[in-house]
Amino acid sequence: MGWVAGPRLVSATANAGALGILASATMTVDRLRAAIREVRSRTDAPFGVNLRADASDAGDRVRVMIDEGVRVASFALAPSPELIAELKDAGVIVICSIGARRHAEKVAAWGADAVIVQGGEGGGHTGEVATTVLLPQVVDAVDIPVVAAGGFFDGRGLVAALAYGAAGVAMGTRFLLTSDSTVPDAVKARYLAATVKDVTVTWAVDGLPHRMLRTDLVAALENSGRTKALVHAVRRASGFRKLSGLTWRQLIHDGLAMRHGKDLTWSQVLLAANTPMLLRASMVDGRTDLGVMASGQVAGVIDDLPSCAELVERIMKEAEEVRNRLKD
Repeated sequence: MGWVAGPRLVSATANAGALGILASATMTVDRLRAAIREVRSRTDAPFGVNLRADASDAGDRVRVMIDEGVRVASFALAPSPELIAELKDAGVIVICSIGARRHAEKVAAWGADAVIVQGGEGGGHTGEVATTVLLPQVVDAVDIPVVAAGGFFDGRGLVAALAYGAAGVAMGTRFLLTSDSTVPDAVKARYLAATVKDVTVTWAVDGLPHRMLRTDLVAALENSGRTKALVHAVRRASGFRKLSGLTWRQLIHDGLAMRHGKDLTWSQVLLAANTPMLLRASMVDGRTDLGVMASGQVAGVIDDLPSCAELVERIMKEAEEVRNRLKD
């Protein structure tokens, strides 16, 4: 949710009664501190911050969170036991996103307070196992709360997740498509017009499975040769380096960290490091021709833009109706 889950959407989510999570990977450390303070100025409700555990400045970001009194830290990749311990010692709840049972068992043993289980239906970097198969595996494997993600957008899904043993659901694409989201209207229109078949998984962006809307740029990346891909990657990396304040060394470090043992080309390493720039082109600048549009499969069944308050109220009403119907 980089460039999407900013202060406005996070505070609106929190005020609606859900747990908003601030996406910090696209922010400088100073911007993160300012964003946390902006969220707090908009809401008195709890909220969290999402961090990249493999970022070169992860420690600095954790210290900002602790200094600013943030109560929840979420991670897209497993943080080290030491990082988990540092956060827990400061009274911060640690939630790790995982895509396999063994990963849930590992972070639970390290002291994580909860896990978010994302099945293959989820947007962004994703796995191959469907939520309906992965979720019960993880619920049976760990004794900490399990939050279900990937394929959820309404009250029916919430009840289904609870029936599997989850403590709740996490939604990305559904909250991107709200009136509180700062994503440009033209980009939201592209999402609303998409069918389920328009949401694809590609390896062409950064050498890892990435679920997004199929666009001309995605097709071009899939069909481009190594030389053209490298030129494109260097240009994007240069832009992200200037925006983020990272050095070339840090940028390469972060790109290599995202390889996860994969044999990637240098263009894929650079694209992995500066994927935020490809997302920014769409999510901030509205240039769907120059950027990528991460998306869960649920984009193909969403057709409106409620406020966060309206959405949460609707989900809870639907869930209650489903529960009552099941009792009859």
